[in-house]
Amino acid sequence: MFAKKILALTVSAAIGSAMALAPTSDARAQTRDKVTMGLFIASSAMPYFIARERGYFAAENLEVEGIPLATHPLIVQGLVKGDLDTASNLLSVEGVNINALRPNTLQYFSINCQNEKYQVESYVVAANNTTIKTLADLKGKRIFAAPGPGNLFVAKGVLKAAGLEEKDYSMQEQQMSVHIGAMKGGQFDAGYTLEPITSMMVSQGIARRLETGLIAKYMLGRPDACAVLAGGAMSVKFMQERPQVAERLARAWAKALHDGNNDPKARDLLASHMNVAASISATVPLSYYNMVRDLKPQEIADLQSLVDQATAYGLVKTKVDVKPMLKTF
Repeated sequence: MFAKKILALTVSAAIGSAMALAPTSDARAQTRDKVTMGLFIASSAMPYFIARERGYFAAENLEVEGIPLATHPLIVQGLVKGDLDTASNLLSVEGVNINALRPNTLQYFSINCQNEKYQVESYVVAANNTTIKTLADLKGKRIFAAPGPGNLFVAKGVLKAAGLEEKDYSMQEQQMSVHIGAMKGGQFDAGYTLEPITSMMVSQGIARRLETGLIAKYMLGRPDACAVLAGGAMSVKFMQERPQVAERLARAWAKALHDGNNDPKARDLLASHMNVAASISATVPLSYYNMVRDLKPQEIADLQSLVDQATAYGLVKTKVDVKPMLKTF
């Protein structure tokens, strides 16, 4: 089930499939304003499922169609082409980069903070591996990473901050759907992966967490920093052409973020939508969700710091001020 959700090959094919499966029997749904939202299936996509299942979209007279896509560049492509109106959890550096290349393409209306407490990203090793004890021990190892340029940037950036250069290891990006198999099969020594995959690996006895809260600790220098790896984004075209729909979407989203942060029962959706065993859904770590209007100055500064590092690395092509990219509803 999990693999099927994240192996969409193209934006158009994914959207076509989703529309074909959309229910047509509810006459009321036909009068709702339709919105297409790109999803990268990780724990950071939770707000979409909360808003859909708890009726927050419907209460705003919205029919929001979630389109699972395997990589963040495909989500960016969909937003640029107009196939997608919005995204549930677009990587921040991917969004900043497209705005650097094509100014005023998108804005973030929500931001996810992850760190030592609100864990999303981890380095993992096989459960029976007792020789790898620190990130420095990954020297000479074969590593898989979550897909896309943004994930590779932070996976390598963390290792660089821990003292390893790219020549010191080999790294291959792998679709999220194969991470468990890649670790179980033994073709890699370690992996940079995301929740809920990490918790699933650990619960099945396949892997153990080598270290978590990586970006905050190693790239921002504070274990409690707001590492903004992803957030909710809308295309500027969508907001300009359908401003009232965008505002209603933001209202529904704010309710979903509140539940994600405060209601433990929201985690049940991990089991129904991400193939997480019910026995561990209550303990899967989640990021902390913020509407842009609620961001603190330090959290914005943390985002700017990560983007500046992506610029120095060459992923973001020109220096970008993140503040104009943040939309307050």
